[in-house]
Amino acid sequence: MKASDFFYELPAELIAQHPLPRRRDARLLHLPQAGSLVHRRFADFPNLLSPGDVLVLNETRVLPARLKASRATGGAVELLLLSPEGVGEEGLERWRAMAKPARRIRPGEILTAGDASRLRVLGRVGPDVRVEFLDGPAHEVLERFGEVPLPPYLHREAEPEDRTRYQTVYARVAGAVAAPTAGLHFDEEMLNELRGKGVEIASIVLHVGAGTFRPLPEEDVELSTVHLDEERFEVPAATARILGDARARGSRIIACGTTVARALETFARTQDRGTTSLFIHPPFEFRMVDALLTNFHLPRSSLLCLVAAFVGRERILAAYEEAVRERYRFYSYGDATFLEPGH
Repeated sequence: MKASDFFYELPAELIAQHPLPRRRDARLLHLPQAGSLVHRRFADFPNLLSPGDVLVLNETRVLPARLKASRATGGAVELLLLSPEGVGEEGLERWRAMAKPARRIRPGEILTAGDASRLRVLGRVGPDVRVEFLDGPAHEVLERFGEVPLPPYLHREAEPEDRTRYQTVYARVAGAVAAPTAGLHFDEEMLNELRGKGVEIASIVLHVGAGTFRPLPEEDVELSTVHLDEERFEVPAATARILGDARARGSRIIACGTTVARALETFARTQDRGTTSLFIHPPFEFRMVDALLTNFHLPRSSLLCLVAAFVGRERILAAYEEAVRERYRFYSYGDATFLEPGH
């Protein structure tokens, strides 16, 4: 299959620009194992799970990773911090970052964020740059001067509410530059409701990278030749035990988001807890995930390929067309889907 096989038309006005007043207010498009799709509210989600089911959440926390800086010449630079790359000889933190405009930045140049926090440009890493924090730990600089790294299809500056709403209520481990958006719909009340009906909640951590925003190559290449950016993940030993027990008793494992699906399917194949660049696209054998809760995804994206592998390309594209007709809200702050493979 090729990237052009995963395209659909989406009116720009259906791209949600702000979150709804309450997390649970979203709509939920349900693709059941049998029968036609069903239009629901996200508040109905607990009714779709059964006692013994395991819901797996991604506890990554979004960094305020967008950093506006200035050059010595006075020019402005915007950095999106992607991932740590260890420390230098002087014990200074080094990070990989996307820079805009990248072509003007030179190795050795000093950039200043906020009032006095300096970063040294060490050089290029493919399309990105490597920078070194000269005045303190990166997380302190980002907390003081960084902004929420909203996706590019949100055509606005970050606002104060994004600090909490572009973060799941269970976010715990800082390291992502994008939110695992399927989890944005949960509030504490719903999580307690799920526990109360006998649903077991487990967690993994996958730090979402900027690759989640990268479209598939413009050239219509075979998907089998496409390589995704690596993302760091961990499946804790406690979660591994919960998953093994669920498999033994025949209970369903429900992934909250494509990040969880990628982590679990990587773990099922390698038992690794380090990094994954697994590109899930049709055809693909899912070994761990039995149902998937996820938002709507961009055309020609690796995430749309993943959900197509899960429920079938024709089935998911037909569901997206129906969602467009019914005026669902799309992408990060949009509505959700609950996908069950058909038989």
